[in-house]
Amino acid sequence: MSVEPLVLQIDAIAGGAEILFSWPTFGWMVLGIILGIILGAIPGIGPAIGMALLLPLSGGMAGENAIILFVSVYLGAKYGGSISAILINTPGTAGAAATTLDGYPMSRNGLAITALSISATASFIGGIIAIVLLFGITPFLRQIVLAFGSPEYFLVAFLGIAMITVVARGGMMKGLIAGAFGMLITTAGFAPATGDLRYASMQHPITLDGIDFVAVLIGVFAVGEMIRLSRESGGIASSIEEGEEGGGALSGSRREGINHVVRNPVTVVKSALIGMGVGAIPGAGTSVSNFVAYGEALRVEENPDSFGEGNPRGVMSSESANSATVAGTLIPTLSFGIPGSGATAVLLGALLLHGLRPGPQLFSEFINITYSFYIALLVGNFIILVVGLTAIAYLGYITKVDTDLIIPVVIVMAMFGSFAVRNNILDVATVAAFGVIGYFMVKNEFSIIALVLGVVLGPIAERNLYRSLQINPHDGIRSFEIFLVRPISVVLLICIFLIIFGPFIKATVIPRVRGS
Repeated sequence: MSVEPLVLQIDAIAGGAEILFSWPTFGWMVLGIILGIILGAIPGIGPAIGMALLLPLSGGMAGENAIILFVSVYLGAKYGGSISAILINTPGTAGAAATTLDGYPMSRNGLAITALSISATASFIGGIIAIVLLFGITPFLRQIVLAFGSPEYFLVAFLGIAMITVVARGGMMKGLIAGAFGMLITTAGFAPATGDLRYASMQHPITLDGIDFVAVLIGVFAVGEMIRLSRESGGIASSIEEGEEGGGALSGSRREGINHVVRNPVTVVKSALIGMGVGAIPGAGTSVSNFVAYGEALRVEENPDSFGEGNPRGVMSSESANSATVAGTLIPTLSFGIPGSGATAVLLGALLLHGLRPGPQLFSEFINITYSFYIALLVGNFIILVVGLTAIAYLGYITKVDTDLIIPVVIVMAMFGSFAVRNNILDVATVAAFGVIGYFMVKNEFSIIALVLGVVLGPIAERNLYRSLQINPHDGIRSFEIFLVRPISVVLLICIFLIIFGPFIKATVIPRVRGS
């Protein structure tokens, strides 16, 4: 980058800071962060629904104020989702689903404060890393986003599906069965690629509306866990030792949680890079990135059996990726008007509502406003760290509430949240049904995570596979050569191969080579 563009970028950053730190813009940012944390912590609500509810209310606001409010709600909700994931095994957002795997067992072991501290600290560091990178790559965003097409989108989704071989619990075959069942669920309703109605002969509402991913997620995690807890007595943290002076205070500490993150910089940085990279791919978002980061942390773990039992690296990998994905999803949204997630789809609507059209204008005449969004994310992460670590002392005690009180509250919130997504009573029935399914899956050691991966990635993979095959017709027959002619596709294929066959190579081929 030459000196002149660098000077222009510095001027634009200064202009963005001037916008953000003026009043009432800064106040809207703080309000958005706090509101987002609350919305994210409520299972089934999350940033997309919260932002959608705010959209009509922002009509009278200045454009930069409204967008900064929405960006702040988005960021705050991504962190807030980890609160309910850690405390009640109910991810407030899809991006916190992987956090439940080790965050909730830590709460069960009386380490809720430690887990929440890890979440806040890892979210902060992951978010800061991603935003600093976003500042650096902004001048090159066009070239980066144009490098990805439908073949790359399909291979990234397939990469996530391949992660089933890493994260599956209860045996590989059971994991594959659960993942296939998750993908089968997504075939109900209209085909995402062609619009054709599937299972039309069944004449049932489910064949028209399909099964909503959010409802499945809430059912298997929230309701399924509440069914399990109903068979126990006492609070969620069933093995907490009474504190000597705290009157039964939870064990663990803020310092312990922060130290866990500080002692694992490679995990945090790697997860942040994964989160930003996957988030930049439209349609992937945190529902993919947190599982990919979690799977990578598990892959390199010396004691992989500790994952799922309360390993701090499981929490920090998911939360670092989760926070970093926010910056990543802004790349296609601001550059080409392609939403990187459901929340950024609402954000895109807010941009258009307030006369800010994604594309070259946001990186030329409106560059100051664009940088004000970035700086809002940067400052917002500091606010999340302060609020998160301050509120931990109060949030941790949720795990000591008697299950007879917390179960009905969580179930009501889950049902309300699922209905609020599409105003469809079928989603409420889906939550109830998959609550039972989730309970028996766990009881019989089928992988819930494999199921969720199948549900999330099924439509993404199908849609982009169809588009990819349409790109390269060969003698009237659709060809798969399209996946072998682009460098990024080849790199992704190599990664998929290593994930699937890496354990076999490590266990058989390498020992033979060394022996010879």
